[in-house]
Amino acid sequence: MRNLFRPSRPYIKRKYKALNLGLMFILALGVIFSLMPSEAHSMDRRGRLGIGYSNQFILDLPAISFKHQRSRSFSYGGIFAIDTERNGGFGAGIKVYRNLFEEPQLNFYTAGLLAILNDKRPGLSDKRGFQADWTFGSEFSFSGLQSLGFSFEFGISLNKVEEFKVQTTGHQFITGAIHFYL
Repeated sequence: MRNLFRPSRPYIKRKYKALNLGLMFILALGVIFSLMPSEAHSMDRRGRLGIGYSNQFILDLPAISFKHQRSRSFSYGGIFAIDTERNGGFGAGIKVYRNLFEEPQLNFYTAGLLAILNDKRPGLSDKRGFQADWTFGSEFSFSGLQSLGFSFEFGISLNKVEEFKVQTTGHQFITGAIHFYL
């Protein structure tokens, strides 16, 4: 006798297929809207290099990061972390930023991160993987202290170290990034 409270397998497959298609549609719309041309009047840091730290790897490795403002609306950066302890690891990635709009002392942007990761486990083999993030965030400075930028970000992360995961992400300014602009 068929259990009326347990859905059939074709129903479950259709449900997950619809969920995957919906997630892909939302992700595609977000990418299209973030790449659409718009005029960004962001804080003028063109040609300036920011050096600081970031804690955006899923392995919770504090990282050294840099950010270079190429134009008023485009920046690129990189992050690198290493821990030689027995249960440490490393991570390295590149990041692309696009400023969307500004307010005094504040830039609002969208960013993409691509990174490779290595998680060392004592007594086990090392786990290698990747991290791909698409986030929105803001970098702000205090009045009279424009050389110091504090960032926070939120978005979605696709990553794999042991198994593939899709996760929401949120980095407050303490764990997001702090850059000092030269």
